[in-house]
Amino acid sequence: MTLAALCIYIGGAMAQSSIVQKMMAESESNPRAPYYIDILTGRFGGRILGSDAFENAQQWMMREFKKYGVDVRLEEVGELPFGFNRDAWFGRAVGAEEFGLRDLHFVTPSYTSGTHGVQMGHVVCEPKSDEELQRMKGVLKGAWVLVGGKSNGFPIDMSEKMRESAKEENARIRQRNQEGRRKANEEGTTFTPEPLIEIPALYYKEMAEAGVLGFIQSAKVPLTALYDRNMIDQGLITDFDSLPTLPDIKLDEAQFEIVERLAKQRRRFWLEFDIRNHFKVGPIKYYNLVAEIKGTKYPDECVIACGHLDSFDAGTGAVDCGTGIAPLLEMARLLAVSGAKPKRTIRFIATAGEEFGIWGADGYCKRHEKELDKISCVFNRDYGIEPPVGIAVPECMYDDIEKVSKPLVQSSTDAWPFTLSKGKPMDKPWRLQYSDYSAFAMRGVPTLDFDCKDVLGTNFTYSEIWHTERDILNKQNGEYMQRTALVTAIELLGIANLDHLLSRKGFFK
Repeated sequence: MTLAALCIYIGGAMAQSSIVQKMMAESESNPRAPYYIDILTGRFGGRILGSDAFENAQQWMMREFKKYGVDVRLEEVGELPFGFNRDAWFGRAVGAEEFGLRDLHFVTPSYTSGTHGVQMGHVVCEPKSDEELQRMKGVLKGAWVLVGGKSNGFPIDMSEKMRESAKEENARIRQRNQEGRRKANEEGTTFTPEPLIEIPALYYKEMAEAGVLGFIQSAKVPLTALYDRNMIDQGLITDFDSLPTLPDIKLDEAQFEIVERLAKQRRRFWLEFDIRNHFKVGPIKYYNLVAEIKGTKYPDECVIACGHLDSFDAGTGAVDCGTGIAPLLEMARLLAVSGAKPKRTIRFIATAGEEFGIWGADGYCKRHEKELDKISCVFNRDYGIEPPVGIAVPECMYDDIEKVSKPLVQSSTDAWPFTLSKGKPMDKPWRLQYSDYSAFAMRGVPTLDFDCKDVLGTNFTYSEIWHTERDILNKQNGEYMQRTALVTAIELLGIANLDHLLSRKGFFK
């Protein structure tokens, strides 16, 4: 290396070190990730795709990026037939206080109907045969109907074709059972009847026509509330005048057990609900938010950090995926205020529709298909709140990541450790799965992830909040989000400043 080249190298290394030190100092003295996660959950809340909350949060993110001089734009991904907004909901039992039942604990899936004002009614168990339907058709009007099965978070499937098929098969089963009993009586033998096919709300159409108030299904705690995927994914309903009109209530299984017991005992009690689920006239276009700090030497090459902005809305999306969005904003801010001038473009993507099928990340890859070979790597944050404590990478990029991670390894402490290790080649997904990273990885783009640990011992459990009512700010940790932002920003800058793209040879199995 010539003396001039050596001076340039040392000068660049010193500038790099200076920027990293500035980011560390800024992160320590003015942490903003806790503020971002608070705004995201407190001012916007659950951000189901197609909601005002999602669109408002997206506009707020654009405002924050622009505030620090980071270029930002929206890229269209697709459109929904309708939009959906969730407001407050409550329910109570009347006349069942002696059984320990008063305030009701429940949720409803997104893109399902609310009540038509405050609705109070008696309770019945659903009919399971034509005979039961005829016997109780007079009491269905104005009733809340208990249906079978255990909720998985999705609404009851309203497919009429499926129900008609089940009814026809049940008629054949009853005929076979009748013949079996007759034959057993004639021969003096025993007979075990064939069970009927049971589908929650088998007589959905008939009960709706009879004037029921809505349907109630048992659900495990914490309660999970997803969305009507037949309407959204398959487009089964495209007419605004044909939207669902009956609430689909997922009730705490302990309370459901009491309600069902009282209903079977034909006790006199009532349930009252006020559920404010509202639809928006479509079509509703949705977008990825793409922000970037442009590269000074290789602007067409980039390193990417992404997380999904949409969330389910029974909670407020604090963890899934506030965990990806709050650090995303903060890492951009740290890089911007420190004066970072990366050689390659550092791109930040807040994707749309991850919860509906990784739509945003897949849409980005399709839109930028010709640029995928110029992506050095992708960091996708979409899991628990735990902060990074290290990184393991395959042999093909170990030396580069060792250089990039040096500031983190050298500044490692007992409180905030960071280690580097060699990992095995990664599995290459063959389809969209799990999270946004798969859209990139299935197309051969390296996706890096950190080793994470609950270093402060907060007893966090991801399964407790995943897609449930408990995905709220109380389950977050601002310190963890700040550490995540700092570590990722340092890695992004280091990779962007390498003299070459990270090697892909041997990254995937």
